[in-house]
Amino acid sequence: MPLSSLLSHRQIATLAAFVAFPLGLRAADRPAKDWQMSAAANARLLSQVKWTPVADTMPNRKGGFFEKGREYTGVPYSSVRSEGRYIGFDIALRTFLAAVENPLSVLYTENLTGKVSNAAAYYGTVCSSYTSYALQCGVWEVSRRYGPQVSEGIVLVEPQSAQAAQVGDVIYTPHATETSGSHVEMVTAVTKDSQGQVTSVRVEESRPPTTQTTERSAANFNAHLATRSKQLFHITDLDAWRGTNKAAPLLHPNYAADAATPTINRTLLLDLGDWVPYQKGNPVKFNVMDRDKLGVKTLVIRRAGSVVEEIPLDGPGLHERTFATCGDYTAQVVRKDGSLSEACEFAVCDLDLRLPATSAPLAGGWKVEFGAENMDVIAVYLWNSADSYARHPIFLTPEQKKEGSLIIPAGLLKKPGSLQVWLIGEHKLGRLKLRKDIPLVR
Repeated sequence: MPLSSLLSHRQIATLAAFVAFPLGLRAADRPAKDWQMSAAANARLLSQVKWTPVADTMPNRKGGFFEKGREYTGVPYSSVRSEGRYIGFDIALRTFLAAVENPLSVLYTENLTGKVSNAAAYYGTVCSSYTSYALQCGVWEVSRRYGPQVSEGIVLVEPQSAQAAQVGDVIYTPHATETSGSHVEMVTAVTKDSQGQVTSVRVEESRPPTTQTTERSAANFNAHLATRSKQLFHITDLDAWRGTNKAAPLLHPNYAADAATPTINRTLLLDLGDWVPYQKGNPVKFNVMDRDKLGVKTLVIRRAGSVVEEIPLDGPGLHERTFATCGDYTAQVVRKDGSLSEACEFAVCDLDLRLPATSAPLAGGWKVEFGAENMDVIAVYLWNSADSYARHPIFLTPEQKKEGSLIIPAGLLKKPGSLQVWLIGEHKLGRLKLRKDIPLVR
């Protein structure tokens, strides 16, 4: 279903909710709240988008590669972590769609398989980032945050059956061992008959190779719940469950931009796609494609509207440049007849992260220092490899941003081990992450 059908998505979701929860029934059957309708519509932005690879080298988390020329529905699964970019959080959906159209983009030239656990393509989602995107989180929550006795504002549904399911509910599959993964799915539609009995439940999730949408009868939904100790949860208070992790104060996720149908440049695309930030010092690769065979004469690169460079062209080809000055850039092709192609938009930004020289005390109280150019630092994300629950986004206050530092709270981290510290910066075109690791010691 094309992105231009978002309005119909929302209309359908709203209609489904009010059919599913008619007035006058018990509390569990009342009409869904606005956030539940938004969650279902947001989920479908990523699950229903259609795209077609233009090369046969895009890695597939299920194995092998996505098939060139075949249309896929839903964004790809890939646990990109700090190396790649999560669709919806780090990059906009339109940036992914632009990268798909460039046979020399990172989607086809980069492969995270074997390098990053549970990863494949350079852009992707995982179950928890997909559901967090739907629930309007500022950054992704790990799937274990949906489970029991971890977060406020979320309760186990009783009874555990289709008859109690609501739009926006999540299905949590617990981890088999402390180090193994867990899984989360979302209920995006519930259909009832004229007697108020559930007839079917639609469940959506991110799993290899792309997002999956499954409409189950009530009986099949109950059978689904009965496998692998699955648990159906209801978020009673979205603000309490998210805490400070809210999308609203941030530039991303940008649901309005993700809902719009992008016009993809047919003359020129960047290796990261289009509408995208680059870390200063990293090369920008311009693929002049001239797909409509209109002829090309010059590649013009501008920063803040002023010409930085004009590159003569004698036909399609790849051109690489590295920019030492941060700022907002455009790249545009002058055709043989003097007309201009559409412009690609990109930004060059810088992030700086400084940690203690050798190690950090487990008890906390140590300083993280940071800086940025042409972007806003929004959060420091902590990931303790020794503690599967220790994923902590710390959203920065205006005072911390002004000081360029924060103190790690006492008692936040529970186990010694190797701690990943990610600095997350935000620009209107997307986010960048800078990671450094440090040993945590008692």
